[in-house]
Amino acid sequence: MSHFIDRRLNGRNKSAVNRQRFIRRYKSQLKRSVAEAVNKRSITDVDSGERVGIPARDISEPLLHHGSGGTRDQVYPGNREFETGDRIRRPPGGGGQGGGQGKASKDGRGEDDFVFELSREEFMDLLFEDLALPNLVRNQLMGTTEFKNVRAGYATDGSPSNIDVVRSLKGAIARRTALGAPSRARIRELEEELAALLAGGAGERDARVLALREEIDALKTRVAALPFIDSFDLRYQSFTKQPEPTSKAVMLCIMDVSGSMDQVRKNLAKRFFILLYLFLQRNYDQIDLVFIRHHTIAQEVDEQDFFYSRETGGTVVSSALNLAHEILRERYDPSVWNIYAAQASDGDNWDSDSNICRDILVDKLMPLMRYFAYVEITPRQHQSLWYAYQEVMALHPHFAMQEIDGADDIFPVFRELFRREPA
Repeated sequence: MSHFIDRRLNGRNKSAVNRQRFIRRYKSQLKRSVAEAVNKRSITDVDSGERVGIPARDISEPLLHHGSGGTRDQVYPGNREFETGDRIRRPPGGGGQGGGQGKASKDGRGEDDFVFELSREEFMDLLFEDLALPNLVRNQLMGTTEFKNVRAGYATDGSPSNIDVVRSLKGAIARRTALGAPSRARIRELEEELAALLAGGAGERDARVLALREEIDALKTRVAALPFIDSFDLRYQSFTKQPEPTSKAVMLCIMDVSGSMDQVRKNLAKRFFILLYLFLQRNYDQIDLVFIRHHTIAQEVDEQDFFYSRETGGTVVSSALNLAHEILRERYDPSVWNIYAAQASDGDNWDSDSNICRDILVDKLMPLMRYFAYVEITPRQHQSLWYAYQEVMALHPHFAMQEIDGADDIFPVFRELFRREPA
């Protein structure tokens, strides 16, 4: 019987076999814990992964053992108060109430939960496992910046690790065949002549016979002296860097910063934008972010001003949509870039401006978009902007809109917007 022991190291970004088996076995519990982590914690720090808890009851396994059987009396070591037959009083406070000082966990999880550390890659895989980008047809980058190593034949020098053994041996065989061919041909001629002399009655001590044997031995020694492999025979695999097309996307983040959009709503919008950005990162090699904030006027700003600037005012949503169209027309060719947009608002807008927003989306923006997601962060009744956007959604299947009331709605709404369509 043969035993094979695999001592190869785990590849980069690959978990051990037992770890992968554990994740597959408890995937449903891990996915539930990941969803809770998204809703309850900040998701800006995902590079370090997440610690998720699995209730102990979910990982318990049956244990078989022999029972003691019968009726047994046992007094454990260290007992100084009781004797056999004593009846123990019920603890004060009544049955079912422990004397501990801690508080019960409101989420049903205690200190006995099994805590499992997920890496960033494992966390993101579980987070986005069932999601897919709608209409994902990647445009290719025309001016390539990514390169990959491709085979470029063979070279006579290089790194020892790149030696091609088969090619080198073929060259050695060809060299020995070429250099030894004249000698072998001459050996065959001399052997034929020697055989004819011996057949004609010549003796072994005949001068011609001795000369022929001496010349044959010299030629055989010369052939045998040819090296099996020479440095001249060595061939090395050669590689060259070849440009490779890479897919890229631009993500437009549009947010209302009017007076009715307080910091709480901005933080909710930030979580949604970050989720979308992380999701796009898994599908594209290069992503550009464009931040557009608006009240009565729209501005392109950096990330810090986008989320934390205190400028406020009224609400004219069409100013942001017009600015987005100008930016796309000047900097992002839709034949090269995959264009996505996410807009967050509390729904406030001038009634007369909502129809203008509908026309801008239908006529200008949606023909350029892969996907446009609108989230309305408000517990109030919907206003004119929501109904205008419903008309856009009816005309363009890659326009989606959802309502968010609080932090717990962010991930469910995100999954609804990007759920995988049935085949």
